[in-house]
Amino acid sequence: MNPTDTTQSSSRGLALGVLCAMQLMIVLDGTIVTVALPTIQNELGFSQSGLSWVVNSYLIAFAGLLLLSGRLGDLIGSKKVFLGGLVTFTAASLVCGVANSEGLLIAGRFAQGVGAALASAVVLGMIVGLYPEPGKQAKAMGIYSFVSAGGASVGLIAGGVITESLGWHWVFLVNLPIGVVAFLAGIKLLATTDGLGLRAGADAIGAILVTGGLSLGVFTISQVSEPSQSAGRLLTYGAISIVLLAGFVLRQAKASRPLLALRIFRNREISGANIVVILVFAAGFGFQFLNALYLQRVLGFDSMQTGLAFLPAPLVIGTMSLFFSVKLTVRYGTRRVLLTGLAALAVGLVLLSRAPVDGNYWQHVMPTLIIQGFGMGLAVPAVMMRAMSGAAPEDAGLASGLNSTAQQSGAAVGLAVLATVATSRSNSLLDKGAENVSALRDGYSLAFLFSAAFVALGFLATYFILKDAPKAEPLPEAAPEAAPALDGRQDAVSAQNTAQSTARAAGETVAAK
Repeated sequence: MNPTDTTQSSSRGLALGVLCAMQLMIVLDGTIVTVALPTIQNELGFSQSGLSWVVNSYLIAFAGLLLLSGRLGDLIGSKKVFLGGLVTFTAASLVCGVANSEGLLIAGRFAQGVGAALASAVVLGMIVGLYPEPGKQAKAMGIYSFVSAGGASVGLIAGGVITESLGWHWVFLVNLPIGVVAFLAGIKLLATTDGLGLRAGADAIGAILVTGGLSLGVFTISQVSEPSQSAGRLLTYGAISIVLLAGFVLRQAKASRPLLALRIFRNREISGANIVVILVFAAGFGFQFLNALYLQRVLGFDSMQTGLAFLPAPLVIGTMSLFFSVKLTVRYGTRRVLLTGLAALAVGLVLLSRAPVDGNYWQHVMPTLIIQGFGMGLAVPAVMMRAMSGAAPEDAGLASGLNSTAQQSGAAVGLAVLATVATSRSNSLLDKGAENVSALRDGYSLAFLFSAAFVALGFLATYFILKDAPKAEPLPEAAPEAAPALDGRQDAVSAQNTAQSTARAAGETVAAK
């Protein structure tokens, strides 16, 4: 290898390191923060449903702004959007780290979601640009995926260690040195690309409508169990949310450059797969939130023990996703693998719902985490491939963007629903004179059954909507010819799902109170 090639390879490797550093912060934030939530609740006085907003505010911003962020990458250039997202995320982490009230922390978390959406929407497309050669590109994607999965596992442990030794503020402040170094390196190392120009247009109105509608909808669900909220007020909130989301749909039907072209929903495969995605992520994310509550509020685990307790799930998810899922899909087809994964996930959730007040981790929790990890490790990659395989080449980016939004929206809505179910059940039992620990356990158990019901609905949707396919649909690497036809946004979000879906399943997990 001549010196020029060596220098170029080193420069690209450092640039890849910058992109991976941002992804590491995003993934760490999904787990390191959630393990610290019980301490945050005690110090800032969050209610159970209110605490979910520390997670939901982040997810809502991420979901609502992902499509607009990708479009901005097309208009002004990927590097500018990535660095803007990096700065926003880092600054928001500082706000969260110094927060001394519920409102300030939730605002900071929303801003973190904005930064994550900006960077995440373009980072995978930038990796594709760095490594256009198929072999090197696959290796780069492998490194990126390893950082995602590894960061998820590290975050589980680090969240407990940092909270116990330094305090919850530092789970946010730890992002500052990473963000500063990545920003300074990114200015020098990342290639500047010209965008189409702002005159090409971005549907800001559509982004405002979908973000506002989703935010208000999740807020309404989370407030059902709050005695301070009247039925009339909640109905009003719900009606406004529906109007905003309906306005988004109408806007997309008429906009010249919509964030989400509605023609995509005519495709039965894509629509069905995204229904399953919403249900799976609603069940998976909400379950992790409540399982952490069971471990800490019922079994008495501290933050560090909770982080370690969850390790079997991401380890099994990663093992199944990376080493077995694709092989099984090639042999049996996505539909069969997806059905098997959903069945295992539902079984694990039902078993966890039977965990008693005086349960034993090794007997009542760890086996269910392994079963659920097995199910998620099969189901998530299969449903991602299924959602993408149903799209025509010209709609690949559109389908991928829809899928990303379905993941984040499902997680936010699922968390709100399940937290509300658990709180309502526990409060009802407490009013009847039940002991606090027993009431908490029964509330969590009912929510676990609701999670299992979400998965069961996903199983039925897969069985009745998705067609049988004896072999796997073409993997993303099998269609490099289509890449030039896609714009920057499409490249980014298309790559994003396959590399990040496992990280979301294993990474945006342990939310506790």
